[in-house]
Amino acid sequence: MTEDQLIAEAKAIHERVITLDTHNDISIKNFTDSINYTQELNNQVNLPKMIKGGLDVSWLIVYTGQDSLTDEGYAKAYETAISKFNAIRKLTEEIAPNEIELAITSADVRRIIASGKKVAMIGIENGYPIGLDINKVKEFYDLGGRYMSLAHNGHSQLSDSNTGEKDSLWLHNGLSDFGKEVIKEMNKWGIMIDVSHPSKEAMKQMIALSKAPIIASHSSARALCNHSRNLDDEQLEWLKENGGVVQTVAFKSYLNTEKYEARNTALKTIREKIVDSLGIKWYERSEISSLNDSSILEFISNRRKVMTLANGKASTITDFPPAVNVQDFINHIDYLVEKIGIEHVGISSDFDGGGGIEGWNNAAETFNVTLELVRRGYTEEEISMIWSGNLLRVLDEVEAVAKEIQVAE
Repeated sequence: MTEDQLIAEAKAIHERVITLDTHNDISIKNFTDSINYTQELNNQVNLPKMIKGGLDVSWLIVYTGQDSLTDEGYAKAYETAISKFNAIRKLTEEIAPNEIELAITSADVRRIIASGKKVAMIGIENGYPIGLDINKVKEFYDLGGRYMSLAHNGHSQLSDSNTGEKDSLWLHNGLSDFGKEVIKEMNKWGIMIDVSHPSKEAMKQMIALSKAPIIASHSSARALCNHSRNLDDEQLEWLKENGGVVQTVAFKSYLNTEKYEARNTALKTIREKIVDSLGIKWYERSEISSLNDSSILEFISNRRKVMTLANGKASTITDFPPAVNVQDFINHIDYLVEKIGIEHVGISSDFDGGGGIEGWNNAAETFNVTLELVRRGYTEEEISMIWSGNLLRVLDEVEAVAKEIQVAE
């Protein structure tokens, strides 16, 4: 095909398949009557950007940062989680019910898209707000949560985190006893188990306990980028045998560390001047975990503003180190497809949570992912599987297992 024919073919495929991104963080400040997703906000995912880029399904994330393993910490996290559940409900039920609707099943997804609307789904990042109350698993399910990770950055009361790998300090050596009960409860109600942030040993134990397939909601291949947030070949084999799916993530430092660090180093001087002129407080990644949730989201927004300006200046400099881009992202998809089979591979961005690469830096640029998949020779059927078919298949299987468990009890 000529370039024009290839683009036309990719556009036609992009329009026909269901495009689904499993990880988009939110700030409740963008879910008010005056500032909300019906507007072209400066964040990476909102309705105008989804429409422009042809992104059909956005998994909006109920995220809570890791804090102390105390009743006070659990109560504060629970309050944060509920505020985010409520924000998503407000968007779909009050702010824009004619434009976007909440889905809890794959059938809902297809029905809503057929009606011409966009789809919201809910993922829970960090089981920390459950505290020590097993009944909150069902409560979060009833609120629309359809996947949950048991840890984030730092060990929770449920599971060790991948962050323990840095110094080999573990709290549970995998899952806590209560975490094991939570896994069973997630199976019972139909919440997909997300292994993107927990430790490798925790993942192994989750798979041994789970009667249903698992997902990695936003991780890539460790063989291509040696980061503890990525899955190594052994973990990928476990996931394949379990029947799960890994949602490849468009996060610069999880795709190509060397390329990311070379450019980041070159950008540092430019960035520091911009930060100084804007009067913004800058944090290194190692410092972010000490911030509260609102400060983290504020910094992510400021960081995106600063980096946009810095990248603009860098584009005028000859031989400046290149940015991590869509090609690097699809390299991970290629590797995963070859390693574990196309039926176990999906797509995520981690937009508004630090994700975004050159070519897919917000939902408006979603078509570029499909275009690169077409360039690599993927068929429409394969592209449909990667974009949504595989994830929705796992969701269906998790729901079926839940029904079996409920009937047996």
